[in-house]
Amino acid sequence: MKLDRLQAYALSLPHTTVVAQWGGLVFKVAGKVFLVLSLDGHLLEGVCFKCTPDEFDALTALDGIGQAPYFAKRHWVKLEDPSALPEPQLRERLRRSHALVAAGLPKKTRLALGLD
Repeated sequence: MKLDRLQAYALSLPHTTVVAQWGGLVFKVAGKVFLVLSLDGHLLEGVCFKCTPDEFDALTALDGIGQAPYFAKRHWVKLEDPSALPEPQLRERLRRSHALVAAGLPKKTRLALGLD
């Protein structure tokens, strides 16, 4: 998936913001990270996102996908090769990452954002 399409999709998810941080782009919902794009200039170098424990084991068993540095214990993976997942599957993983992070927000925040 190309960087511009990946950014556009991530920003289409409810209440998403993006900041330049950690040498890349960090996408957040209500201030909580759900996606990190590692960049080398304007080239996409890696994609990190949250998943469930079961998904974590299945994803890290695939070629081109490993544990995300500093985030792995919280079930984050890194696509070292952004083409390791087909675009529709990557979009679904990003949507689920957003949903997992949003579900962990305080109930008051979820209600205020209409995420419950």
